[in-house]
Amino acid sequence: MAVTIKDIARQAGVSPATVSRVLSGQTEFYSEKTAKKVKKTAKKLGYQKNTAAVELVTRRSKVIAVIVSSTQTNFSDQIIDGIQQEARQHDLNVIILYAGEKDPQMERKALETVIERSVMGILLVAVDLNPANEDLLVNANIPYQFLSITLKNRKLPFITSDDFQIGYQATKYLVDKGHSEIGFAAADLNSVTGQLRLDGYRQAMADNGLQLNSAWVLGGDFAYEDGVNAMKQYGREPEVTAVIASSDLAAIGVMNQAQDYGLRIPADLAVMSVDGTKLCSIVRPQLTSVTQEFFEMGVRGMQRIINQPAKAAKSTFTPFKIIARQSV
Repeated sequence: MAVTIKDIARQAGVSPATVSRVLSGQTEFYSEKTAKKVKKTAKKLGYQKNTAAVELVTRRSKVIAVIVSSTQTNFSDQIIDGIQQEARQHDLNVIILYAGEKDPQMERKALETVIERSVMGILLVAVDLNPANEDLLVNANIPYQFLSITLKNRKLPFITSDDFQIGYQATKYLVDKGHSEIGFAAADLNSVTGQLRLDGYRQAMADNGLQLNSAWVLGGDFAYEDGVNAMKQYGREPEVTAVIASSDLAAIGVMNQAQDYGLRIPADLAVMSVDGTKLCSIVRPQLTSVTQEFFEMGVRGMQRIINQPAKAAKSTFTPFKIIARQSV
């Protein structure tokens, strides 16, 4: 059985109340000699603080739950780094759970797990929460934030990039480089994120007087394989001269398949990615990208949880920038 405060008190010859004060860091009602004796006894007996019990008594959890989508992209580690930085600065702990991908049952299980744990707050990373699970989250009375996703339900607070502007500025950048036949590939066109980027792409084409061919728009799920499949549909002699791929992995898929066809990047085909993770600098040629501030999303999400109640939070955009490398 686990060592209790009563066990330490009995061994040290003091009251349980004194042991409790010493181990909780209170500085009144005992001497330094007593404190040393209690701590030495606790260590000798192998005492472990019951964090859950402390949190139950104080009504103040020190745990942040991060629920992560299983989308096959690679930006979530930067968001989690931002979360962890803020957690360390505020002496908080972080637990991570996976919600699957478009899996209502896994989402609900993850939510139930953290709600039962009575966490301080919940951060949902790229989780497009099923409407059937929204009430469970909202009614839990725990502060929450969605990160790196734009939601249909604008009443739910999220922190992300402006996806319309991502689509618009990526397209404008390619137009300014002399391209007029531009493909848009690998986004989930059933998601708000994918649709907004597509709207931005279409608006930029229209603003520059360029005609849009529906065959240039190819959907997917932001994954590497979606990039490969998109390039296969564009073919060995593609009509497009440039492609906007909706994630770094998808862009690598487009580029690899294009090179398998014998196409030169960027001489025969320009490729631009969205996300701007370290993958862009690892591959050759290096990928020109719309680079999002994922680390900042994690930091801001934590600050919202720490400083604001759930109902006071609003949705905001983090900045992004275009970084020119070698693929355009």
